[in-house]
Amino acid sequence: MKNSAKITRRDSLNQSPWQKETFTPAKAQQADLSGVADTVIVGAGITGITTALMLQKAGRKCIVLEAGNIGFGTTGGTSAHLNTFFDTTYPEIESDFGKDAARLVADSGKEAFSIISALVDEYRIDCDFEYKEGFLFSENEKETRQLQTILESSVNAGIAAEKSKTNDVPVPFEMAVRFSKQGQFHPLKYINALAMAFIDLGGIILEDTFVSSSKTEDGIIELDAGGLPIKTANLVYATHIPPGITAFSFRSAPYRSYVLGVKLKDNSYPTGLSYDMQEPYHYFRTHQIEGQKYLIIGGEDHKTGHNDPEQAFANLESYVNQYYQVDSIAYKWSSQYYVPADGLPYIGRMAAAGDSTYIATGFNGNGMMFGTLSAKIISDQILGNENPYTDLYSPSRLSPIAGFTDFVRENADVAWHFIADRFGGEALDAISELKNGEGKVAELQGTKLALYKDSNGKVTALKPVCTHAGCIVSFNAAEQSWDCHCHGGRYDLSGKVISGPPQKNLEQVSLPK
Repeated sequence: MKNSAKITRRDSLNQSPWQKETFTPAKAQQADLSGVADTVIVGAGITGITTALMLQKAGRKCIVLEAGNIGFGTTGGTSAHLNTFFDTTYPEIESDFGKDAARLVADSGKEAFSIISALVDEYRIDCDFEYKEGFLFSENEKETRQLQTILESSVNAGIAAEKSKTNDVPVPFEMAVRFSKQGQFHPLKYINALAMAFIDLGGIILEDTFVSSSKTEDGIIELDAGGLPIKTANLVYATHIPPGITAFSFRSAPYRSYVLGVKLKDNSYPTGLSYDMQEPYHYFRTHQIEGQKYLIIGGEDHKTGHNDPEQAFANLESYVNQYYQVDSIAYKWSSQYYVPADGLPYIGRMAAAGDSTYIATGFNGNGMMFGTLSAKIISDQILGNENPYTDLYSPSRLSPIAGFTDFVRENADVAWHFIADRFGGEALDAISELKNGEGKVAELQGTKLALYKDSNGKVTALKPVCTHAGCIVSFNAAEQSWDCHCHGGRYDLSGKVISGPPQKNLEQVSLPK
């Protein structure tokens, strides 16, 4: 499976350490696209591949369609923590949904973890899977009060947690909590093995296949996938939020998270998983790749298209240098995730699209766990099996009033951009003001354009209006991409869709001579 001459492509310029692992199927696929598939899964990350395998094992005929390659999206850029405590804390879940729901969330996390562990054992996957102790720590009085509440609610929910005398990292702390039986793995080694098992069972994976449209006639969903007419009885969007403008465009907010892979001078690598309580928080772990240990440290999260990505990397580098003797920074990368309005993911039937379309989104920073759980919930729904978590994570659930404030805050920001992006703008006196490697949205001869000048001085001009909902994109210098503030759509320098809900590329514009 491993081919050191290749690098797995990802939806960002900066490479993660996982990308050295490439997918090579164990045997040629028999890509029979005639007839009607039982299920088509769009997206070949952990959600899509796990869902496909579960359904194929149950005797269903499944096809996975991926616009890039396996692991192209967030799975290829995750920091690969496996937790039974989540970014939405158990006190928050108790407050918004009740104590029974908090216990159910805890149970669902344990089940997701057990699914990963069982699949590793079943297919004997060499993916660096390890059980670890997790540590959450406070650094001031306010955080300590919050942490005490988190400890009490976590224990009430059935999570094994207790006070700890260490936080496993050289950061001074007031209080620390240890969470037992957490974990980590190599995400691409893991999903590549699942993908091979899926193909061995007769499944089909089509990479570089972009789904541009879909329609339903007589209960059958017809997809236009790179010109291939594919028909299916069930459709699963394992792509963060689904394409087009839907309710989930406004119920989930796109965020980017930044990660460094650091070599240390003194070998003082942490042995567990650690998290501070700052806003945004930082997280730590160790991973060994080809005999070399790396400190994996992340943080500086912000809404997509809002803050300066280069500054986020600089802040993270400054932070790690405060506490560790850094030899070199071998990797730095970022990835995207979506934060749900009420704190819990949306997993299951997408009611507005009919009974046979399913989504999985709003995982916050816990994509490996909720992606796995999504596969179980959605495959159970398609197979007609009962699942205890269906109602809790239902996309059509009524959100509690406690989630409404976050919903308004996130979407007031979106509404502002709908209006503000259409007026004003910084005028460039001439394109020559652009530096090589720089991108900028500017007005030129009365027209707003997204301009980029490459290292040779060649300028590419695009219409900067996101093809999803009409917001104006901004330039991400760290990833060399055009990112949308509103719903997280991302485009490459030529205007091609990289990720997010857009289904059409940005239009190129011919510049006057």
